[in-house]
Amino acid sequence: MASHNDLGLEGEDLAAKHLVKSGYKILERNWRFGKEEIDIIARLADDLVIVEVKTRNSNFFGVPHEFVTKGKQSHIIRVANAYIEKHDLDLETRFDVIGIIINSKGKTIDHI
Repeated sequence: MASHNDLGLEGEDLAAKHLVKSGYKILERNWRFGKEEIDIIARLADDLVIVEVKTRNSNFFGVPHEFVTKGKQSHIIRVANAYIEKHDLDLETRFDVIGIIINSKGKTIDHI
């Protein structure tokens, strides 16, 4: 596997651990609808939380959450709607982004 894939997987693992420590219940990881996916689907109380994780090794080109483009947001919304319909859910739904930077200086998590 390419090193950027390893970095992404490490970031998703860190994000999931961060969410669990913060009281979220992880329902799904890498839930797919066609060729699109949602990184993490979680519950916090009565809210369904759709989480996009962006992991980078620096913020030289911008902070990770800035890479969630309008196009990516449209994909996430489409997949979230499919998940909600498939599971017949009637919950308030929220979209979060977790930006992670992992490098020799350490690991930072920014949950938006």
